[in-house]
Amino acid sequence: MLHLHCRSSSSTSNSPPSRSWSLQRANVWPLPPDFSSTSPMSRLRPRLSSTTPMLHLLRRSSYSTSISPPSRSWSPRDAFAAATERVRAGTLSPEDEHHLFDELLGQATPVPSRSFNGFIDLVKAKGLVSEMMNKGIPRPDIVFFSSIVNSLCKEGRVMDAQDIFDLVIAIDERPNIITFNSLIDGYCLVGEMDKAFGVLDAMKSVGVEPDVVTYSTLVNGYCRNGRIDDGLTLFREMPRMRIKSDTVTYGIILDGLFRAGRTVVASKMFHEMIKSGTAVGIPIYNIILRGLCLNNCADEAIAMFQKLGAMNVKLDVVTLNTMINAFYKVERKEEAKDLFAAISASGLVPNASTYSIRITNYLKEGLVEDANNIFSSMEKSGIAPSSHLINYIIRMLLEKGEIAKAGHYLSKVDGNNILLEASTTSLMLSLFSRSGKYQENIKLLPAKYQSFDTFG
Repeated sequence: MLHLHCRSSSSTSNSPPSRSWSLQRANVWPLPPDFSSTSPMSRLRPRLSSTTPMLHLLRRSSYSTSISPPSRSWSPRDAFAAATERVRAGTLSPEDEHHLFDELLGQATPVPSRSFNGFIDLVKAKGLVSEMMNKGIPRPDIVFFSSIVNSLCKEGRVMDAQDIFDLVIAIDERPNIITFNSLIDGYCLVGEMDKAFGVLDAMKSVGVEPDVVTYSTLVNGYCRNGRIDDGLTLFREMPRMRIKSDTVTYGIILDGLFRAGRTVVASKMFHEMIKSGTAVGIPIYNIILRGLCLNNCADEAIAMFQKLGAMNVKLDVVTLNTMINAFYKVERKEEAKDLFAAISASGLVPNASTYSIRITNYLKEGLVEDANNIFSSMEKSGIAPSSHLINYIIRMLLEKGEIAKAGHYLSKVDGNNILLEASTTSLMLSLFSRSGKYQENIKLLPAKYQSFDTFG
């Protein structure tokens, strides 16, 4: 069977690379026969400066053990840092706590809320442990502390989570795989990949064996932070560690490769996934279809989609949204409309992305009324438009001279859920300032935007 294979043509010009199409007999994106819903690379080198990855390396450097008197350069952040260290060491008395808060209230420097919340959390945790031990009550176990670390990391408060982790070490509690994985995830979320990798080294050094979740989290972190080669290296280390990649891991690395524009490597990875016997379901195909479209390989995505349809595979709304967009990209508009109609006919429910794709494409075609009708259908369905969509519609209508219609959508900007983006404000200034193209039409906008003619 012939299959389309998308290749980037090299060019030395500054224009975007063109795409050349060739028919090949190689099955570039095969379906596994039982479809269901190389040489080892060197180990990724730790990026921590220390050569001995022990648990204490996760501890932050200690600060002064006293809170210095306030001065003109007094910093609440430094005061909290010093106080936090004393909480860890058990040398911060209740009187010191009150003294710190009194100093904070008397300073003009704003108190950083994250430092404040982190300090309070640590004081509470430390106080709870001390009180329980004084009363002879068994202190909280590692499950309790792991849940706190996990919650803090999910909120982006990884340094506060590190404080709790340090407290766990200080009371001679042993972190488990969940504690370590949560901390790794926290550092990945804030882009601190070197520290995340340091946690991996530390957990190995104390005999806690990393699992597929550990590696998947790190690989995802590297991919999301633009370090796809490091992600690939770590992925290749997994077999050496006797850890088998699962569907989630393959999905992460495939998505990362597509985002990096490496479709050929992604194709090889997909072949490898099938060969390994890892289950391939619709979530994986959604990643591949989206990745192909992202890399201007819409025709190849359509070919795969048609193969899935021929096999009567149960698709989801994410698949159909991706393919509606793909059909629009290759100017097959009627097929895009038919696919939109097929969503409800298949028992699926259109979501915000479904409507957004149709609205944006109608506006690109200049079909303003059709776009308005789809937007009305979206609202009647109880689906709230995103702030990004509203701003896009406003800009497109303004550029087309549809001032009154743009004013209608501007009235939906409430300053809470829907905010005016900088690019929208900039366009309005250029169009409605004293020398602007549509200055005389400014009265068609909501009253709060009619002051734009005072500029320029």
